[in-house]
Amino acid sequence: MNSGAAWWVAALLLASPASAETLGDAIATAYETNPQLAAARARQEALAETPEQERALARPTLSVDGTGGFDRQGYGKAASLTANVALPIWTGGRVSSAVRAANGDVAAGEEGLRDTEAAILQGVVAAYAALLYNQQAVEVARVGIERLDTQVAETRARYDLGQATRTDVAQLEAQRSSVVANLADAEGALATAAATYRAAVGRDAGMLTTDVPPPAMLPSSNDEARRAAEAANPLLLQQRLVVEASDARIDRARAEGAPSVDLSGAYGRGERLSGGNLRDFEGAGSIGMSLRVPLLTGGLVSSRVRQAEANNRAERFLADAAEREALRGADAAWASLIAARNRLRANIDGLAAADLALKGVRAEYGFGLRSTVDILVADQSFRAAQLAVAMARADVLVAEAALLRATGRLDREAYG
Repeated sequence: MNSGAAWWVAALLLASPASAETLGDAIATAYETNPQLAAARARQEALAETPEQERALARPTLSVDGTGGFDRQGYGKAASLTANVALPIWTGGRVSSAVRAANGDVAAGEEGLRDTEAAILQGVVAAYAALLYNQQAVEVARVGIERLDTQVAETRARYDLGQATRTDVAQLEAQRSSVVANLADAEGALATAAATYRAAVGRDAGMLTTDVPPPAMLPSSNDEARRAAEAANPLLLQQRLVVEASDARIDRARAEGAPSVDLSGAYGRGERLSGGNLRDFEGAGSIGMSLRVPLLTGGLVSSRVRQAEANNRAERFLADAAEREALRGADAAWASLIAARNRLRANIDGLAAADLALKGVRAEYGFGLRSTVDILVADQSFRAAQLAVAMARADVLVAEAALLRATGRLDREAYG
């Protein structure tokens, strides 16, 4: 919708004040305060610690052991203290493959976090669109009642002058009552939409702005949307990274059959207290290397390798499925957006025609060229056209967000 059409539609739909809350404001607030998003970030921080834990298996360790006791056979009290150090020299690829797998898990988790963020922000857009529509529906009903009040007063004056019948007045009053009922329904729906918005954004909303420019990162064609989905859809990228991690786990399983070499050392001293005298034992130290070669594992290593390879094949199949789903999502989101935009343009044309018809019928009614029924039909058509434009605009907002998510472009910067 161009700026001129947007201004005209906003005027007919009762434009919000200059200080109205924007969609960008809502997204920024939700991004900073949403508890589900905060929980997902914390889980990702926990996952990010796993590579460090795997690297620790290749680093030296130091421990101190102490013992103490009492011997009733004449030796008295005794204690000993021993320090032990160990350094892996060769792990057979166990640590390096485990670190690669953990890094793959972390990278996949980051893409999963991106999709979680996008899902939450998509919910914010949907809540914003629903609240905006319901705010406009309430205003359309209120202004419709005011317009019908004026028409009822005018028809009563004509009735007093003998230019209208009591039936004319009753027909207008009946339509006014119907619009009052519509207002009650609209206010109830508005309260529900406001609660949904409060849960999604984290605070109450004021009047929302009707002017929401299309996101700058929105694809301009279906082909561009498909290419973007292949390159940046977070669920697709996540599954591809899961495949890389599963590759590393095959190497990790094979490494269990490889030899390993460790360097170890220890030093300890002991003391004994007997008969009031303290006696030191000689200190003792040791250093050496240990070689571990798995010769027979009962088929455990080969079974784990086969298991890892089967899991890897499964993850590759899932990657293919994720690519198909990403492309399907991009195609569906693009089709929904085009349909919503076409519906919006058609409804704008319908609103323009309904506005012109209502003004013409009211003018002609003043000259006795139109009946009260004509007024009622034109007024109802105008309100229906206003609501249709408001609903179509909300549908466009929702479709835009869905397309951004499908292409991996829905983040806190998407709406400025």
